Amino acid sequence: MESKEIQEKIIRIIQEKGPSLPVHISNKIGLNSLFISAFLAELSSEKRIKTSNLKVGGSPLYFIPGQENLLENYYKYLHPKEAETFLLLKKKGILKDSEQDPAIRVALRSIRDFSIGFKFNNEIYWRYLTFPENEALSLIKGKPKISIKKSENIKNQTKTAKSIEFINPLAKKERVEKKEKNKSKFVEAIIKAITEKYRIIEEKTCKNKEYKCILEIKSELGPIKFYTQAKDKKIITESDVKNLLAEAQSIPLPALIIHTGKLSKKAKEYIETYSSILKNKKIN
Repeated sequence: MESKEIQEKIIRIIQEKGPSLPVHISNKIGLNSLFISAFLAELSSEKRIKTSNLKVGGSPLYFIPGQENLLENYYKYLHPKEAETFLLLKKKGILKDSEQDPAIRVALRSIRDFSIGFKFNNEIYWRYLTFPENEALSLIKGKPKISIKKSENIKNQTKTAKSIEFINPLAKKERVEKKEKNKSKFVEAIIKAITEKYRIIEEKTCKNKEYKCILEIKSELGPIKFYTQAKDKKIITESDVKNLLAEAQSIPLPALIIHTGKLSKKAKEYIETYSSILKNKKIN
């Protein structure tokens, strides 16, 4: 089969089946999944198909524009907290960010296939993918308190009406600090350790026991940039990693914390929950 023929066949399969994995399409067409992935990448670059943020077995789903609602069938592949948030948002239709607990707020920013973030009267709200925009506004104006349960960001993309201003909800602005002329022994040691394996793209802040930068790591998929914080502290708390991830996502980049001390139990749990975008490395 010629390339164009394969592309059209892929489109027809997705139209009939809905959101699909490369292996599903490969089985239908009878071609190696590696080749199918290459065709999917071409179709995606041409905007003929879209890819999900949600992963099934490490792979995104491929779907035709207009099939977004069919991704609901795969919500069980979300992290448990994200799945819980998905069900809550679908049930309520709209949630006010400040009324949710931190874990739900993080999840709302992660389930980008289903949650649409917007700002109204300087407050952040989230509406479900299929919940009409005009109804969301009417509900906000008529019922200020939307959620009875207090239930943190990954950038959401949305088309907004003139009355709705889209924002990057996780934008935690970092205070600009002057770099110290003389770096501490800790910072010098960290820079040396980092540059032995990685490349520092940009220095952010530099204190006696803390160093922030953007570094680049080589991988099989090409170079990956991380917003990095090195911290000389006995115990790394949940607040430490939450703040780091918030700063990283406002760029947005995945986060890496390099630490000399131990991770608290809650910090470990938080890192495990957001392991796809938050890494840690202990040094002596």
